[in-house]
Amino acid sequence: MAEQNEDPIQEVGDDDTDNPNYRPPAQKTLTEIQKLDEDDESLQKYKKTLLGEVSDPPRPDDPRNVIVEKLAFCSEGRPEIEMDLSGDLSKLRTFIVKEGTQYKIKIYFFVQREIVSGLVYKQKIVRKGIKVENMKMMVGSYGPKKDLNCYTTSLEDVPSGMLARGTYTIKSQFTDDDKNNYLEWQFGMEIKKDWEN
Repeated sequence: MAEQNEDPIQEVGDDDTDNPNYRPPAQKTLTEIQKLDEDDESLQKYKKTLLGEVSDPPRPDDPRNVIVEKLAFCSEGRPEIEMDLSGDLSKLRTFIVKEGTQYKIKIYFFVQREIVSGLVYKQKIVRKGIKVENMKMMVGSYGPKKDLNCYTTSLEDVPSGMLARGTYTIKSQFTDDDKNNYLEWQFGMEIKKDWEN
C-alpha cells in the first residue's frame, strides 16, 4: 500500500514557473468557431480538416468535456500496467517496477463537446512524506470526437540503487490552460531490484 501524504493535490504544480503575463485566449464554443467566416470556403474546409465532423459525444450522460479513461505504464519487453481511471480511484493499486527501467506513460482520454486548449498532465512524486520530483507535461489541444485520444510521455528512467528502492506515492492531475481540473488521482509505485510476476 502506498504511503498517505496529506499534501493537497493542488500542489502538484507548486514548483511550476508559469509566466504571469500569459493570458489564454478567450474561449469560443465549437459552434461559434464553425460559424466564423462562413463565406470563406477555403477556411471552412481548413476548419473541417482540423476539427472534423461534429458528432454526438462518446459519453452523452457525462457532463464533463474531458474524460480521462485510463493510464498505462509502458516498459519495453513487459506487458503494460494499466489503471482504470473511470471508476473508483481509491481502489488504485501499488504496482512493482524494476529499478533502472526505462518507461513511458500513456494517458487515454475523450474530448467530447468543446475544443480544449493546453491540456497538461502534472505529476508529483512523494516518498515518506518528502517531495521527490514534480513533472509537468504539455499534452496539447484537442477538438471533440468519438475516438479515444492517447498521449504518450517521453522516455523516463526509474531510479536505481539501494537508496532508490521503496514505495512512492504518485499524485497526478489532468488540467488545462484555463485551470479546469478534469481529474486528480494518486497511486503507488514500488521500486524493487527486479520485476515480480
